[in-house]
Amino acid sequence: MTLDARNEKPTTIVIFGASGDLTARKLMPALFNQHRKRRLPTGTRVVGYARRPYSRAEFQTLMQEAVTSFAGVPIDPAVWYDFSSRLFYARGDLDTPADYASLHTFLADIEGGPANRLYYLATAPEFYPAIVTHLCAAGMSEEKENEAWRRVIIEKPFGHDQSTARELNDIVHRAFRERQVYRIDHYLGKETAQNILFFRFANSIFEPIWNRNYIDHVEITVAESVDVGHRAGYYDQAGVLRDMFQNHLLQLLALVAMEPPVEFEATAVRNEKMKVLSALQLIPLDRVADYTVRAQYEHYRDERGVAPDSQTPTYAALRLQVDNWRWQGVPFYLRSGKALKTKLSEVVIQFRSPPHVLFNRMELNRMRPNVLVLSIQPDEGMRLTFETKVPDSPQATRSVDMEFNYSSSFGEDAIPEAYERLLLDAILGDASLFIRGDEIDRAWGLIDSILAGWASPHAPPLVEYSRGSWGPAESKALLARDGRAWREYVNGKAS
Repeated sequence: MTLDARNEKPTTIVIFGASGDLTARKLMPALFNQHRKRRLPTGTRVVGYARRPYSRAEFQTLMQEAVTSFAGVPIDPAVWYDFSSRLFYARGDLDTPADYASLHTFLADIEGGPANRLYYLATAPEFYPAIVTHLCAAGMSEEKENEAWRRVIIEKPFGHDQSTARELNDIVHRAFRERQVYRIDHYLGKETAQNILFFRFANSIFEPIWNRNYIDHVEITVAESVDVGHRAGYYDQAGVLRDMFQNHLLQLLALVAMEPPVEFEATAVRNEKMKVLSALQLIPLDRVADYTVRAQYEHYRDERGVAPDSQTPTYAALRLQVDNWRWQGVPFYLRSGKALKTKLSEVVIQFRSPPHVLFNRMELNRMRPNVLVLSIQPDEGMRLTFETKVPDSPQATRSVDMEFNYSSSFGEDAIPEAYERLLLDAILGDASLFIRGDEIDRAWGLIDSILAGWASPHAPPLVEYSRGSWGPAESKALLARDGRAWREYVNGKAS
């Protein structure tokens, strides 16, 4: 599907929570950049909806400031003037039915005829049920055959656990059909995450070795150098499993482990991801201490908004197993945390060691297995490590890298913001990079089983780790029990 929606019917994008940070930092810059690239449907309108008493001119000025700060490109005055002429503002409360009726009238007036509508829920999660319910009651979610479509984008977190996610799905499905619902995980919009599929299935040399016969284990790391900051109140109720594993890390795992889809189309892609999630073994309650680590960074409980006796982990490491033919016996190690050494998201594929080493057998421990690193951020690219002979030596070997870097190959500004791709895909009706309801349900089931273990007498101890480290010693021990070790960095270099 081409990334160009200009031939689509005129489209109105309604952003609920338009006065918030997500709109200013991500959504409006993404829409401006797609407008600048001339990819949005002809006649696109963007309507901000919030409680703030802005006039249209005030809203346009605020959005100009946001785009100037966060679009990442110089702002051409003529391009901005054209884009700003498409910006509107409607004042209203998120839980007042009469305000939705007024919004419906307002939209009909500016559209002047049939138009597609994309509703973006850029609000706190507690408002999701009210918004979709009121949209339905006002007749704003209904699609008429062969006329304009109605779609809704829902941000994460989608529920707090499996039970609340199912409840939210039920509410959403009373207003919208599943094909109208786009549950967003911005990690899937990253070029480097998408490239996992292209790397695997567009290059014939990798797929034959992408299995238990050649791969020893897989590591997935999403590390954050920042602490909880102003999100402490929310974070202390969520924790790292809900905040990062249920969505980002499990989705990356699914991309790495999935079978080739019949075609690159939403249903086919999401069917294969769902098969992987279904094949992930639940960790038995009495083995949760053997396969998981939970930790807090030092002085986390001193953060404003954090309970003084908080048991909320800011770091976790898991050992998971995909119980199918391709991956039988291959462990998947996942880790994520706050206040770690550096910001880093990557997938590490470690291949098996050669079955018989011919060279320099006295220094066998120095030889490293081949490693493929898929770097999501910040050093976007791929690296394949392999062994070479050291020149002017009898049999000495050394590991070297074959490297691909996005900025070197495509330029410094080659990678767009994830929201640019995801917003355009939603307009085009391509849900390949969005999460289906059954994926959400299964992912929460996996996370809930671990959380239940952590609330039981079998729980691993909640340990502490130093700020600026790679996490607690227990995380290293998790892999060491299997004779393995995390890929780590010293002074910016892998070790």
